[in-house]
This record gives sequence, C-alpha cells and structure tokens, in this order.
Amino acid sequence: MKYMFILLVTFKILKKLTKIQEAMGFQTSHATKRIAQPIFIAKEESSDANSIPFQRALILNDNNLTNSNPISSCYDSWMAKHPSALHSFDTLMKSAIGKKIIVFLDYDGTLSPIVNDPDRAFMSDEMRAAVSEVASYFPTAIISGRSREKVKDFVKLNNLYYAGSHGMDIMAPPTISVGSSNSEHCDMSNNINGNEVPFQPAKKFLPAIRELLRRLENEVKGIEGAKLEDNGFCISVHFRHVLEEDYGLLEEKVKCVLEMNPQFHLTEGIKVMEIRPSIEWNKGNAVEYFLDTLGLSSSGNILPVYIGDDRTDEDAFKVIQSRGQGYPIIVSSTPRETNAFYSLRDPSEVLIFLSRLAKWTKNSYLSRPLNLG
Repeated sequence: MKYMFILLVTFKILKKLTKIQEAMGFQTSHATKRIAQPIFIAKEESSDANSIPFQRALILNDNNLTNSNPISSCYDSWMAKHPSALHSFDTLMKSAIGKKIIVFLDYDGTLSPIVNDPDRAFMSDEMRAAVSEVASYFPTAIISGRSREKVKDFVKLNNLYYAGSHGMDIMAPPTISVGSSNSEHCDMSNNINGNEVPFQPAKKFLPAIRELLRRLENEVKGIEGAKLEDNGFCISVHFRHVLEEDYGLLEEKVKCVLEMNPQFHLTEGIKVMEIRPSIEWNKGNAVEYFLDTLGLSSSGNILPVYIGDDRTDEDAFKVIQSRGQGYPIIVSSTPRETNAFYSLRDPSEVLIFLSRLAKWTKNSYLSRPLNLG
C-alpha cells in the first residue's frame, strides 16, 4: 500500500507539471515535431553588375537531404563541373605539349593562406621555391589586389612579373619579347633583367586616392578593429576584427566619404571593403596586357594558366575562357559559381600543382633527343 501511495502521488505531480508546461507553450514529448532548419553557405556578390556572383547562397532543407553530409555532397557535385586540376593533371599536360605555357597567379588565398592580419600573409619557403622553379621555365606573373611593392616584398622573387592593385600597377617587359609562335617552350622567363617598365592606367587618380585615404583615416579611426591598407591605386578597409554591431557604422562612414568622390566605387570581398577608381580595367585586362607585351596576344599556340581564389580573378578567368585556350583554375573548398574550368581546394594543393608542373617540364626537357648537329 505504501508503494502504491507513492506511485499515485508521483503520477499526480507529473500530470500537474505537464499541464504547467503546456500552459507555458511547451509540447510534450509525444507531440514534438522536428522543424527543418536550412543550412546556409556564405553569400558574396561579385565586383560588378555584369559579372557572375563569386559565391551564391546555397540553401539546403534537411527534409530533402539524403546524405548525412550535405555540404560535402554539394561540393562533390560542384567538383563534377570543375574537376580537380590535380586529378586532371596528366590530361591537362597532354594538351600542353608543344604549347607556350604562361602562368598567372593571385597571391592571398592562392600562394598564401587567408589570415587574420593582412600584414602577416606570408607564403611558405616551399611555395616560394615552387613558384621560382615554375618561373624558370615559363613567363610567370603575380596579379594581386595588394600594392605591387607589397606583394613583391612578400614573394621575394626577381624572376617573375608583378601587377598590383588588381592589375592597375603593372611592371612588364618594355618591348615585345617573342615574335615567333613556332618554338615549343620559350625563354621569356630569362628576359626579366631590371629593364621592365611600369604601366599604370589609373595614374591620374593618385592625388585623389591620397586625399581619400587621409579622409578615411580620420573617419574610421574611432572604430575598433577597422584597418586601412594603402594598395597604391586602391584602398582596402579590413573589418575582420570589427564588432558586428559596429560594421553598419563603418560601412556608413566609408560610403559617406565615397559620395563626395564619384570617380571611385566600392566593392566587398572576404571581410574587406575595397575602394577602386571607376575605370574599365581589371585582372582580365592585366592578363591581356601581359600577353600583348610578351608578343603572344595573337598566338594560337599558347596555354595561359591562371590560378586564383578571389572574385576579382573571375575577370581573368573570363578572358582565358573567351580565348578558347588555357586553363582558368579556381582555389576554393566550397561550391561557388565561377568561370574557371578546374579547381584546387587550397594553397596546399596549389603548391602540389606548381611542383608537378615544374617536374613535368623538367622531365619533358630531359626526354628530348640531343641535337648533335
């Protein structure tokens, strides 16, 4: 009887607790229904209205998921359209036989990892050695959003070409280096001898950029975490360390300064706003300029290889795509719309690709029969 009494009291207590929960808006366990939650992958718009989005929002409803890892499954589907340049390496090199290869590289996120402090985006010694070896075989150019001097200071190599400010500050050969389209692999990489000349299509904007930088420094200095970077012909406003509640104020201040300078426009990248002159010039134009100064713009026997991870690299991808020759390769570990044909996951795979390219070239030279006269 004693145990029956205890059970009865316990049952009544539980019943009262259930009624209290229902009165407060909770549901009992037998009525609980799992609500499907969407999974979002970051969205970033492209740098201009005519280019495709660099990353689009991908919404996956878990009611429709048949794979336990939907993001991985989505990446696999994306890889089917943009196969790994490593897995496809042998196929790519078969098409490269007898062609003049020209290599174009972005810096941040391609040769170096994306880091919290932009001043510490160092490339590894292994990457530097790989880039140097590739540049010893092929004309090689780094096209970065950084200032040309800064990216050269990071790379510390003298056997390649540099373009900073998204291609608005180029150091290129002074004259056409190659006139023949019959040689297999050219010796253009040996033409870098200190006689290069600068090409700066936005040079007339420099005084306005200096004034713009001065005004921005005064406007954002009170916002903790905001960092300005002078990239020569463009200005970067980094907000990786800005509190979320302060971002709106930062954006408002930057746009307010720009309203008085209509000759500039604002784009946004990964945790950075960029202010650039409103001229028809981008990384794609820089690729065309290099090909022209190297005497290869009209050649049907070249194979440009462009590797980059940024939305601004899409302009270069489009140029290579439009030529119908070459390999645009995007560096990304997440699905994104792109004009690239192939992909690499991260800078570690870029290192492997460049090392294999150098080794393939070296073996190609060694396997050639000697010309004894």
